[in-house]
Amino acid sequence: MEEHIYKLRKLLEELEKIKGRHTELVSVYIPTGHNLQDIVNMLRQEYTLTENVKNKTVRNNVLGAIDKILQELRFYSKTPENGLVLFAGNVSEVEGQTDIKVWTIEPPEPLRIKKYWCDQKFETEPLQDMVAEKELYGLVVLDNREASIGLLKGKKIELLRQIESIVPGKTIKGGQSSVRFQRVREGLINDWYKIIADNVREYFSKFILKGIILGGPGPAKNNFYDGNYLLTDLQKQILGIKNVGYTDEQGLEELVERSQDILAEAAIAKEKALLQKFFEELRKDSGLVTYGKSKVDKALELGAVEIILLNEGMEDEALVKKAEQYSTTVEIISRDTREGEQLFQLGGIAAILRWKLS
Repeated sequence: MEEHIYKLRKLLEELEKIKGRHTELVSVYIPTGHNLQDIVNMLRQEYTLTENVKNKTVRNNVLGAIDKILQELRFYSKTPENGLVLFAGNVSEVEGQTDIKVWTIEPPEPLRIKKYWCDQKFETEPLQDMVAEKELYGLVVLDNREASIGLLKGKKIELLRQIESIVPGKTIKGGQSSVRFQRVREGLINDWYKIIADNVREYFSKFILKGIILGGPGPAKNNFYDGNYLLTDLQKQILGIKNVGYTDEQGLEELVERSQDILAEAAIAKEKALLQKFFEELRKDSGLVTYGKSKVDKALELGAVEIILLNEGMEDEALVKKAEQYSTTVEIISRDTREGEQLFQLGGIAAILRWKLS
């Protein structure tokens, strides 16, 4: 977990807790590449319109928020590479008092939306999507006519490639004998599966995947799998095969809908494997694991920790920052499994070590 993502996640949690008494909390999203002066002009127009608001408290708080944002924008000569997000509003918990705060955030990913929003809460959803844990899964839907290759990134489905085959239908053309036609058709199907496999390897090699799911409306998906066209490296990443009605973008969406059981099992399987390793080493008293905050922290300072296991809700900013310095992976563990609950009973924090400590 990268430090800046962790810090942004914590900041968003704090912003989510802030509630305005009226629609007086201002959120501004400036997309990557957008002209900053256009945003300044838009905010000045909003300022003028707000001066006509009848409610004095709302008017003053919104004007104060816009003014704070305009002051912040003076520090920028142009929009940052990934865009810019600003939040401002009265955070005073005392009725009738004013304490206008402003937050300026450069997103971790390119921002595609432009937005000015005034509400009783800050509009954080676009940023929440960016910092959410994103499990990457490869998606392939195919039949003998068409194939689509996609990526499931968190909850977002991205189409990477769509290809069409030259495999003829099952109807015999011209004066060909049925045997010869079938032989030619089978050869073309074999070539078609090789083309799909080549494309899958090309596109999926760019990502670190949690697994691959195949789908399609007929037997082609099973034939493709049984023929081992993806070879060992990718073949072993296939988590399941599902029947879906389409082989285009709609087919990718249907594949994800029908694969919720696979996706849930994959996430749980990863957790269970880590925890089983931890408890097995603990049982053997091998010295390659430890638990408890003080012991984990001490091992981390020695650079001996390979993986930290933390129950959900026990994230510690200082610990995560330190883990980053020592190239230590931090895995967040739910309590939904027996092993996850056992970790919680041990204090909710444990570590798998790189070497045995004396």
